[in-house]
Amino acid sequence: MKCRRRISAARRLAAATAILWLIQGAFAADVPPDTDAAPVQQPLAILGKTVAPMTTELLYWTPGVAFDGNSIPRGVIVANGANPGPVLCLTAVVHGDEHNGLEIVRRVLYELDPAHLSGAVIGVPIVNLDGFRRGTRYLPDRRDLNRFFPGKQNGSAAARLAHSLFEEVIRSCDYLVDIHTGSFHRTNLPQVRGDLTNLDVLEFARRFGGAPILHNRGEVGTLRRAATDAGIPAITLETGEPLRIQDREVRQGVRAIEHAMTLLSIYPRAADASETAQVYFESRWVRVNAGGVLMSNVRLGELVGQGARLGTVTDPVTNHSTEVIAPYAGRVLGMALDQVVLPGYAAFHIGIESSIEGAKATDAIERSILAPSDPGDPAVDATGDAPAAESSDAEMESSE
Repeated sequence: MKCRRRISAARRLAAATAILWLIQGAFAADVPPDTDAAPVQQPLAILGKTVAPMTTELLYWTPGVAFDGNSIPRGVIVANGANPGPVLCLTAVVHGDEHNGLEIVRRVLYELDPAHLSGAVIGVPIVNLDGFRRGTRYLPDRRDLNRFFPGKQNGSAAARLAHSLFEEVIRSCDYLVDIHTGSFHRTNLPQVRGDLTNLDVLEFARRFGGAPILHNRGEVGTLRRAATDAGIPAITLETGEPLRIQDREVRQGVRAIEHAMTLLSIYPRAADASETAQVYFESRWVRVNAGGVLMSNVRLGELVGQGARLGTVTDPVTNHSTEVIAPYAGRVLGMALDQVVLPGYAAFHIGIESSIEGAKATDAIERSILAPSDPGDPAVDATGDAPAAESSDAEMESSE
C-alpha cells in the first residue's frame, strides 16, 4: 500500500510539474520581446573598409585624379562610436592655402574617445592636397575646387576630384562642417555661415556656441551648397587667415565644433547653453577709394557705427591720406591685413542686422542677376565646366 501511494504521489507531482511548465511556456509566448533594450552601434562602411564600433581608424581616399602622374591618397580619420547616432563630417583645406582647418580636424578627431561617442565623426584634414603642397588656393590647372561640387564623373579634373569626394565621403554624412579661413591677405572672425532660409541648416548653425552666424547661401559649386542641396545640413566654419596655423583661432574652431557635437548628442562635453550667437542676415564689403598703404583702425569682432573710421589709406609718395568710412552700422566679421592696396580693394566685411525677409529678398535679387550660363556659350566647355580664368572680384573677396 505504501509503495502504491508513493507511485501515485509521484505521478501527481509529475503531472503538476508538466501542467506548470505548459502554463509558463504559453505565458512566455504571449510576452512581447524586450523593446527597451539599448540599440547597438553598427560597423561603419566607408571607402571600401569597415570601421568597427568604439574604434578610430585612419583610412585613405584616392580620388584617381593625378596632376603629376601619381594619384596620391588623402588621409581620412574615422571615429565610430559605441552607440547609434548621426554621422558628422569635417572637411578642411578645400583651398590649399587655408591651413587652420587641418589642425582643427586633427584636434577634434584625435581628442575623441570612441567609447563615449554616439554615431560617428569623419574628418578629411586635407582635401586639396595638390594646392596644399604648392601653397596655393587653387588646383594646378588654376581652377578653384570649391566651385565644382558635387562634381562630375566625366568632367574636368576639378569636377572629377569633387565628384570623388562627394560620392565616396560626403554622402555618408548626416551633417557637414567645411572649414575655411580668409583669403588673399584677409582674416575672418570665427563665424558660421549657412543658408539660413533652410530650417535644418539654421538649427544646425545655432549649435556652435557663441560664434556669429552669417546668412550666406553659398555660391553654386561650393561644397556646403552642394551638400545642403543633397539634403545634408551643411555650414562653413570660418576662422583666421590663410597660410598660417593660429592657435587661438584653432582653439576657437575646436570649441565651436565640440559645442555642436554636445548639443547634437554625439559626444558628452560641458556646453554652455546660455551662449547665444548673433545672427546676421546681411553683410557688405567696404572698399577703399584710393591706393596706398592700408592701416586699420578697428579690430575683428568690433561693433562699428555708421560713419565710423575703419582705417586709412596713405599714398607713400605724396603722404596724402584717405579715410575708409563705414557706410552702415554693424560688426567687423572680416578684414584685410595691413598692406598695400589698389583703389576698389575690399577691405572690411561688415555684418548687418536685418530680418530673414530681407535675406530672402537679397537672395532673389542675386539669383536674378546670376543667371545660369547659356549651354551654347563658348566660355563653357563640353562637360559644362567653366575653363580656368583669372579670379573675379567676388572670388577674391570670398573666403569660400
